[in-house]
Amino acid sequence: MSQSNSISERVLALAGLVQALAQVRRVADTGQANAAILGTALDSVFRIDAVSPAAVYGGTEPLRPGLTLLRDYFSSQSKDEQLPRLALAVVQLERRFVRDAAMATRVQAGIRAHAATAERLGSSHPEVLAALGGLYAETLSHLRPRVLVQGNPHYLGQAPVVAEVRAVLLAAVRSAVLWRQLGGSLWDLLLRRRDMLAAINTHLR
Repeated sequence: MSQSNSISERVLALAGLVQALAQVRRVADTGQANAAILGTALDSVFRIDAVSPAAVYGGTEPLRPGLTLLRDYFSSQSKDEQLPRLALAVVQLERRFVRDAAMATRVQAGIRAHAATAERLGSSHPEVLAALGGLYAETLSHLRPRVLVQGNPHYLGQAPVVAEVRAVLLAAVRSAVLWRQLGGSLWDLLLRRRDMLAAINTHLR
């Protein structure tokens, strides 16, 4: 795999990560998600054996919102200070998660156990959201430091909303794992901004 192809694929995983986290914040603030973006995030959780990074998300077009967020960040046009902090927290969580082999095995088994239900009802069905949210609560939420999501207390006091937030956080971690598998690291964000921005712009054409 060439360096340019590697970066091109890495930005897809990173777009999946920030796109999911933008939905986490939207759900926490309003109690509502964008249905299409939510579906992209949750479908990615179940595509464990996808043939390519793009296939994880059903192609590159569903990642356009995340790629746009990344473009704004790398070109210093984003005024959202919370999203990068949340993304960094998830990247740090991913590092602790993959080092815990027993937890990683448990999470993968849990995802596979609910795959048939997701296939039958849809990945964003309340039953699937509750299952994935419960899986996150039983596993990843115990790692430190925890990913802290701020939002409207009215919505964050509702069990279905909390389950949805946790389910989408699981999708964000899945993207963080993919990003790392493709060779991504924090050095990308510091030293390869120009290359990553070029790859993002290519995808957005």
